[in-house]
Amino acid sequence: MSAPDTQVARPPFIDPTPLPVDIPPVDEVGVTSAPLKSAAFFIGAYCKEYNEDFMLCKNENNDPAHCLKEGRKVTRCAIDIIRKLREHCDKEFETHWKCLDDRNQEYYRCRPLEREFNECVWKSLKLEKVIPGTPQGQEPVHLKTKPYWTMSSMVQLTTLNGGSATL
Repeated sequence: MSAPDTQVARPPFIDPTPLPVDIPPVDEVGVTSAPLKSAAFFIGAYCKEYNEDFMLCKNENNDPAHCLKEGRKVTRCAIDIIRKLREHCDKEFETHWKCLDDRNQEYYRCRPLEREFNECVWKSLKLEKVIPGTPQGQEPVHLKTKPYWTMSSMVQLTTLNGGSATL
């Protein structure tokens, strides 16, 4: 005898509680994780001021309702930059995020398509991908045409990680 199917179809949860009237409404960003990951560095650059305001607000007060206005500004900004990415670099954006979606969302597996997308964004919107924490004077990983691991890079990684070389 086979085991019974234990999966139960559940309708999506929709919170019936309306927002307070002093909180302006905002749409959802409307994209899945792969397009968000593809656009992440551009969202970070484009929405930096809103993100910083939101984080400062969260540090002020741990009450989630305290920073709803700032959070909505971040969401509107993310919607705006994704709209602009689609408007100016739709083909490159879609090709890159679909690559990420098909390859376990690992950047290194989509670098050639990422370079095309980054170039389009720079030409169209003057936004540059900058990875925080990239050592000064070293070529960022997303710009390397032939990245590879050597024993010396493993030693550097081990030193940076306090003795653990996890990849």
